[in-house]
Amino acid sequence: GFQTLLWNRDRTKLAPLLELGAAEAQSPVELARDSELVVTCVSDGNVLEKVVFGEQGVAEGGSAGKVLVDMSTCAVAQTREMAIRLAQQCGMAWLDAPISGGAPAALEGKMAIMVGGQPDVFERARPLWDALAGRATLMGPSGAGQATKMFNQVLVSTGLAVLAEACGFAERAGIDAAKIPQALAGGRADSRQLQEMFPKMVASDFSITGRAALMLKDLELIHDLAHDAGAPMPVTAGVAELFRKMVADGWGDRDNTEMVNFYR
Repeated sequence: GFQTLLWNRDRTKLAPLLELGAAEAQSPVELARDSELVVTCVSDGNVLEKVVFGEQGVAEGGSAGKVLVDMSTCAVAQTREMAIRLAQQCGMAWLDAPISGGAPAALEGKMAIMVGGQPDVFERARPLWDALAGRATLMGPSGAGQATKMFNQVLVSTGLAVLAEACGFAERAGIDAAKIPQALAGGRADSRQLQEMFPKMVASDFSITGRAALMLKDLELIHDLAHDAGAPMPVTAGVAELFRKMVADGWGDRDNTEMVNFYR
């Protein structure tokens, strides 16, 4: 039900969406001028800064009353700095709203969205939450959404590593690993990751649901935030090394579930 205007750094990715009825903007500045709500989702904070503050960027088309909702995963401090900068430059509000749930949740409009920003701005974006989220939670002021995403990624990354280790263990022990999600369903070891990712590992289905290089990027952000907070993270640090090895071995653009091959 939204009038949707799109821009992408890689124009070829827009084609299927334009076929569904979206319109195309020629630049981020044009998109921001013609939209009340601007949603960004890019690979990292440096790319986001270029899209928002670079030449023909969102900030040039922003104004008071408009809202930028950033669904990327970026550093907390960088997010806070950009939110202040955008407000000072053009009066546009900023919500950091990273997402979780992967492609299945996105396709169903049931993503988990963790948000940082002002309560009144959060409510102005309510139509977006209603369309995309199974749950959108205001976690606190600017940066709180990104911090919550870091906690999410601690659980996701360590969970993937444990599943990969368990899958290799089951296969070497002669157990029918394909039956494990069914056998453990409803028990304390059950999880959405077990039900979604473990079968991919067993079947060696490495279709892309999350790239190793992006997970490593998130783990490095977690390291920095934990260092600033004085939080010990020995398990997460070990998992970060596993993802670092995947990237070093040339697997950065491959699916996170390929970690299981370390154990086979």
